[in-house]
Amino acid sequence: MNQPKTILVAPLNWGLGHATRCIPIIRQLQAQGYIPLIASDGIALQLLQKEFPELESIELPGYKIEYAKKGKHFKLKMLKDSPKMVKAVSKEKKVVKTLVKEGKIDGIISDNRLGIHHKKVPSVFITHQLNVLTGNTTWFSSKLHQSIINKFDECWVPDVAGKPNLSGKLGHLKKKKDNIKYIGPLSRLQKTEEEKIYDIMVILSGPEPQRTFLENKLFDEVKHVKGKVLFVRGKVENKQETFDYLNCKVYNFMQSDELEKAFNQSELVISRSGYTTIMDLAKLEKKAFFIPTPGQYEQVYLAKRLKKHGLVPFEVQDKFSIEKLDKVPLYKGLSSFNQDTDFEKLFDLFKGE
Repeated sequence: MNQPKTILVAPLNWGLGHATRCIPIIRQLQAQGYIPLIASDGIALQLLQKEFPELESIELPGYKIEYAKKGKHFKLKMLKDSPKMVKAVSKEKKVVKTLVKEGKIDGIISDNRLGIHHKKVPSVFITHQLNVLTGNTTWFSSKLHQSIINKFDECWVPDVAGKPNLSGKLGHLKKKKDNIKYIGPLSRLQKTEEEKIYDIMVILSGPEPQRTFLENKLFDEVKHVKGKVLFVRGKVENKQETFDYLNCKVYNFMQSDELEKAFNQSELVISRSGYTTIMDLAKLEKKAFFIPTPGQYEQVYLAKRLKKHGLVPFEVQDKFSIEKLDKVPLYKGLSSFNQDTDFEKLFDLFKGE
């Protein structure tokens, strides 16, 4: 009888999006007889440990990514932090090398962790950014990212290949490469019929200090809302805490089942325009309002694109006020692609001896 194969699942710790979109993949690995081994750091690791307490996990070196305090300094801050990232990538390569040498893993799924691959085991890279937008250096950052992707056996893009799609030019090259597979949008959530309890749901994520900046601004703004507000701060801590603040019910974090119910009980969602959030809201067919992270080209591009298509309005962080929500009824909202991912076929990569 064959032993179950162990698959290393390693999302980047950059906000919660990379970790949360790995949840349906981990669930499917379990359903099909594989043993997932979780690997990450920081709040991404904490979140997955809470979702899958029965699974073994290992802590990887952190990339120590922080946003600039001002959006215009985003690229400069990334450049300044790049030596820390290079050092972390080198360390995580050593971790993988040891795991392979000791025969502890039979496959790898890396969500944007650059050093998590090995030539002796099937290695997958998950990304929605085949093109990495960095302003006038987009050509260089995209070429660099594509050269990293080429080190993996396959690249899974959580989107559809044709149009309409969610990621636009981020996830689609002019000339498609052989190792790229479009697996359909990924979400851990399901649409259900629930009584609407909250007029607005605020959900935050992303690296500091911008997460806190937006939290403070929104706490100040939502007090003007006539109705109930659910505020999920996106701070994964040892213990879930909740408190009431004026018209808000506030949680530091929610796990998947609670979050799914909360989304379905809410009329409107205010959030960043991160790609995982967009995939979740499309699955749930929600009306939304986006506030992109200042200076993050990817989120600004996605927000502008969805506004242009008449789906979701947005505003820059400094100019947001609660009155801007009056625009929401003029937009269609996000809708689901209803494309089921064929995980059994995807996992064929790991079936070889």
